[in-house]
Amino acid sequence: MKNSTDHDMGHGKKKESAAANSVFAAMALVIMKVVVGFGTGSLGILAEAAHSGFDLVAAVVTLLAVRASAKPADREHRYGHGKVENLSALFETALLLVTCAWIGYEAIHRIISGRTDVEVTVWSFAVMAVSIIVDVSRSRMLFKAAKKYNSQALEADALHFSTDIWSSAVVILGLGCVVLGNMIPAVAWLHYADAVAALVVGLIVIQISWKLGSRTVNALLDGAPEGLEEKVIATAETVPGVLNCHYVRVRSSGPQLFVELHVLLDGRISLQEAHRLTEDVEKAIQDIYPDADVTVHPEPK
Repeated sequence: MKNSTDHDMGHGKKKESAAANSVFAAMALVIMKVVVGFGTGSLGILAEAAHSGFDLVAAVVTLLAVRASAKPADREHRYGHGKVENLSALFETALLLVTCAWIGYEAIHRIISGRTDVEVTVWSFAVMAVSIIVDVSRSRMLFKAAKKYNSQALEADALHFSTDIWSSAVVILGLGCVVLGNMIPAVAWLHYADAVAALVVGLIVIQISWKLGSRTVNALLDGAPEGLEEKVIATAETVPGVLNCHYVRVRSSGPQLFVELHVLLDGRISLQEAHRLTEDVEKAIQDIYPDADVTVHPEPK
């Protein structure tokens, strides 16, 4: 039978592979945008290159976090190293909020000053279109891996790159509006569409980041997921022989869930029977939460 350590290491390798692919994609986009930005003199593309630079930093942090969290528990870290993923998600959330603040500042500044700083070139459209294709592909991959392995670090990375899709779309919209404004003087105000759209995207990202950040902080403070305690109690009490379930404690460490609970059993049964019942309770809970580390404390009535 395959032990849990091998199982966790297998998950760790797959998460690390997803994070590494994200790093390579981010690096490719940074190089491409820098080359096209300097080649065409487009400030919009250079700004996107800087944004992708933030993404590269975030991707590297995620890769390091996933690699560190995969280490097995040791004498100094009895619950493993999963909290590293939570810290990584918190860092990326903060980085997203800083990026949104910068986008908001630049958008308001451009609206007030009347400067759009958007240069229209064929390469500008091309590089942003490629950027969207790459970001859609990697954000889907990361979201899928994050859901499969319950990884907040990969989820934060996926969120980060999904915002790039909106950011790139905003740049394309701005370029299109500049072209239209240049062609039709009556709608020259469309030069401001880029800045207004950027503000809207920034507000959306702030809302999503706030939700992710709240869940991350809750995990770092050992907060139990809402409704999980009630579900554990209901599940344990369905096991024949369990009279009552109480004093449930739940904490998460990255993707790993730890559950401790007390069950009330008939005091006249043998120690061997009591042990069998605790194993039945563990199995019932792990049927719902497959990777949970469950500890059951039997109490006699």
